[in-house]
Amino acid sequence: MAVSCCCPDQGLFLLLLLLAAAAGAVSSGGSSDVQLNVEALLHVGSPCLTPQEHKHGAATGTRMPIVHQHGPCSPPAEEHGKPPSHEEILAADQRRVEYIHRRVAETTTGHQVRPTKLQPASLSSSAASANVPASSGDKVGTGNYVVTIGLGTPGERLTVVFDTGSDTTWVQCQPCVGSCYRQKEPLFSPAKSSTYANISCSSPYCSDLDNSGCSGGHCLYAVRYGDGSTTVGFYAHDTLTLASDAVKEFRFGCGEKNRGLFGQAAGLMGLGRGKTSLTAQARDKYGGVFSYCLPATPSGTGFLDLGQAGSPAANARLTPMLTDMGPTFYYVGLTGIKVDGRALSIPGSVFSDAGAVVDSGTVITRLPPKAYAPLRSAFAKAMEGLGYKKAPATSFLDTCYDLTAAGGKAWKALPAVSLAFQGGASLDVDKSGILYMVDESRACLAFAPNDGDTDMAIVGNTQQKTYGVLYDLGKKVVGFAPGAC
Repeated sequence: MAVSCCCPDQGLFLLLLLLAAAAGAVSSGGSSDVQLNVEALLHVGSPCLTPQEHKHGAATGTRMPIVHQHGPCSPPAEEHGKPPSHEEILAADQRRVEYIHRRVAETTTGHQVRPTKLQPASLSSSAASANVPASSGDKVGTGNYVVTIGLGTPGERLTVVFDTGSDTTWVQCQPCVGSCYRQKEPLFSPAKSSTYANISCSSPYCSDLDNSGCSGGHCLYAVRYGDGSTTVGFYAHDTLTLASDAVKEFRFGCGEKNRGLFGQAAGLMGLGRGKTSLTAQARDKYGGVFSYCLPATPSGTGFLDLGQAGSPAANARLTPMLTDMGPTFYYVGLTGIKVDGRALSIPGSVFSDAGAVVDSGTVITRLPPKAYAPLRSAFAKAMEGLGYKKAPATSFLDTCYDLTAAGGKAWKALPAVSLAFQGGASLDVDKSGILYMVDESRACLAFAPNDGDTDMAIVGNTQQKTYGVLYDLGKKVVGFAPGAC
């Protein structure tokens, strides 16, 4: 889904003002070819096979399931309503990409964005390791995946989007003095939790926020996402439960005014590199290590692991995490692309001039135009050799095929695609991550060009499917382990 914005924003100032006006009610809350299974990718009659949450034998980790927000394994599956169209999914994906590019430009060219501290006057004038299952949530706008957490004492189960491109975690809260969108589970009730407390405006934790305000001595937060969605509320702390692990005094946003493309998820879990993220807050417990595996189909189940235990490090192909590039995002060095085992003729400067991030919330991988053009050409030539007929483009996906024209078989051959990274790591894209399936008569190459060759490349979640994607902040590496789910 969305990426948090730390730029000063008059709209967010106004939302903070409106919330402050109503704050009294809640100020004290408690071969070279690969084979493609078309029916599975289109989610035709697929049942849900969900593994149980479990804690690893080691003392440093736990696992949680990840599922597609609109698949049969998603907790709010019964009340999804009409899922978003492919046009809506791709449009939201493009907005996310544009935001990431703006954010990267601001934080890597010397124009560092400073946190905004809102004083009452300006408000009045401005009008161990845990493993958690993950599922994909298209309604969030960018094909994000969801996990189920516990919050408070006693714990309330909540389904949230998890996002490596965001830092601050938040959930919708009662009494919702502003506005709340519809979610499947009941809103989190601070008054029912014996361990809930608002964070003081004078706390240094309040200063960690990109946008903050103050009401009655309590810290307020505000986040605007890349697709225009927003959340505003109290910055608080409570006990966070991840499978059977507990993170005490976890800092999060208790959202009182929320709007946007979150589907029926209760909120968002930020797994970026910033101070407010779960990654940073639980670093002593989990060592700054987490990994996830996104399922191949909407009816499948993956996992989110926090900590060393159960991580795919043993067979992961590692590449350096370029932490000096900027905050929040996970920067890596993309160095090349192969189609059917043959390296494409792309100068190394094409990748080094653009840079790259690995992102759980972007659906379609973006490449510099000078890298996308040879990929498209080689893929199209290979598809022609396999007998596929072209189909009309969909949105910005310009290389599409009619899979019914290849004989109507459930299993079809596809050209293999592989991404190469610094340090010799490679991501040999799984069969489920090569095409974006609109329907069987139109399946498109799940890569797209950026507007310019210096725009950041983004490795999207479609290409990450079935891989254990490892993030280790201590060792400063990102890893890709094939066949993890």
